[in-house]
Amino acid sequence: MKSAHERAGRMNGPVRGGGGPVVITGLAAVSALGRGTAPLLAGVLAGTPAFAPVRRFDVARRRVGVAAALPGTPSLADELAGVVDTACDEASLAGPARAGTTLLLAVHDDPDLARAPEAARGGHGPGVLGAALAVRCGLAGAARVYTNACVAASTAVADGAAMIAQGRAARVVVAAGYLVDADQFALFDAGRALAVDGAVRPFSTGRGGLLLGDGVAAVVLESAGDARDRGTPALAELAGWGRAGDAYHVCQPRPDGAGLARAISAALDRAGVTPADVGYINAHGSGTAYSDAAESAALHRALGPAASRVPVSSTKSVHGQALEASGLLELVVTVLALRAGRLPVNAGYLGPDDDCPLDLVLDTPREASPRYALSLNAAFGGANTALLVGAA
Repeated sequence: MKSAHERAGRMNGPVRGGGGPVVITGLAAVSALGRGTAPLLAGVLAGTPAFAPVRRFDVARRRVGVAAALPGTPSLADELAGVVDTACDEASLAGPARAGTTLLLAVHDDPDLARAPEAARGGHGPGVLGAALAVRCGLAGAARVYTNACVAASTAVADGAAMIAQGRAARVVVAAGYLVDADQFALFDAGRALAVDGAVRPFSTGRGGLLLGDGVAAVVLESAGDARDRGTPALAELAGWGRAGDAYHVCQPRPDGAGLARAISAALDRAGVTPADVGYINAHGSGTAYSDAAESAALHRALGPAASRVPVSSTKSVHGQALEASGLLELVVTVLALRAGRLPVNAGYLGPDDDCPLDLVLDTPREASPRYALSLNAAFGGANTALLVGAA
């Protein structure tokens, strides 16, 4: 029987083309708020957190016992296939066009790898998972699989956009997934990173840490010209992207936010956009003391006076931290917010913190129709990404 890698290799190769502006023509998401983009948007606008007692595995011996998780024990492979198919359908991507489209996948790992017998481990792993997903969804193959923590998905989006802008691909599908698991839950709990009060409070006084959440998402990135030729409407423009590293500490952010500020500036420069043009920021906003303060410093460093005026919220306060999938789930939220003309709530807020002087969206969604919005992510090891979304 052929392996997933071999089956993927027999499919049509990626379709070249592209060049010029990059647009988003399809998107899909699954979170603890529900399956689909409608419950995701409704949840982040309502600002009602999805955190609840964990039933998926035993947390009796943990300091914290809550997460934002779907009921039962969903399959990551099935959830990924579902969002890829939905995003492709929205982009009217079928037949030869779909068969010639490359997959970029961001995941923490193959959930079955750690518990597979030694003799069977060669049939598991992120690369095998990506190749099998591409075959299952009728795509050209998995060009890359990303496992670089909380910037995995946003890095995949930046790479996919660069491939299209440089004419190396007409379109790509970016997918990402993380389902709350016992191993990562135990790791974050032992590291005292989880909020013991059961709430994520980004940029707020009294914030005590993050909480994990399910997140699975997919987007179709496409050359604006190719989308127009196919008669497929753009949902949004991916106007710019930037990446930068701090190399400051293995898990602590650089306090002055210099790396994230460089990523933001690179995204704006690529698009030819000024800080004053940015009308919303979907922040990384993990809810930890040092990370939120560093991100606030980065915004002031990169945006100058505009940092005090642009609306900011972290939707992790509602759907949780989805690790490698966070960047894509939050990109989907940002696109949905731009299209709805309503900005999501920064939930869990108790009061101002002098280290986070930002214009936070509090209590109720804010009516706004910004031309551009930023989606930001940061990861252990000092990796930082910024994605600039333009309204369609």
